[in-house]
Amino acid sequence: MDRNAIVLVQRSWACVQPNARTAAVVFYARLFKLDTALPALFRGDMLEQGEKLMRMIDAAVRLLEDPSRLVQALQGLGERHAAYGVETMHYPLVGTALLGTLHETLGEAFDPPTRAAWTTVYQFIADTMTSAAQALDAAGQAGGCDHPTAPAHDARAHPIDPHHAEPI
Repeated sequence: MDRNAIVLVQRSWACVQPNARTAAVVFYARLFKLDTALPALFRGDMLEQGEKLMRMIDAAVRLLEDPSRLVQALQGLGERHAAYGVETMHYPLVGTALLGTLHETLGEAFDPPTRAAWTTVYQFIADTMTSAAQALDAAGQAGGCDHPTAPAHDARAHPIDPHHAEPI
C-alpha cells in the first residue's frame, strides 16, 4: 500500500468513527442481505458484535503504518475466523458490505480515490486473513485433524480486538 492510500483510508475512517454504531448496523444489514445464511455464524448481541467490528477496523486502520504488526494481527484474526466457520467465499461479501457501508456513511467523500484506497486495504486484509486460515487448515490436515482449532491467544500479540469472539 502506498502512503496516499493509507492517508485516504485513515482520513475517511476518522469521518466514520462518530457514526460507528450506525455504520455497524448498516454493515451487518448489507452483509446479511448479501447472504441470508450468514447470521447463523453469529452468536450473541449484534450491537456488541458491531462495536467489536468497529474496534477491529479502527485498529487495522491505525496499524496500516506498522505493516509487520498489522500482518501478525490479521493472521491471528484469520485463524480465529476459520475456527468460527468463516470460509474464503465470505470475504468478498464482507468487502462488498464494507464498501457499501462506507459509501452510505461518507456520501460524496467516498470518492473514487478513497474507494480505490479502501478496496486495496480490504484486499490486503482479506488476503492476509485467508492465507492464515488456509495455512491453519493445511497444518490441521497434515496432522490428521479434521477441523481447525482456535490457536492459543496472547492479547498483547494481537492488537486487533483480541477479545473478538465472533466473525466480522
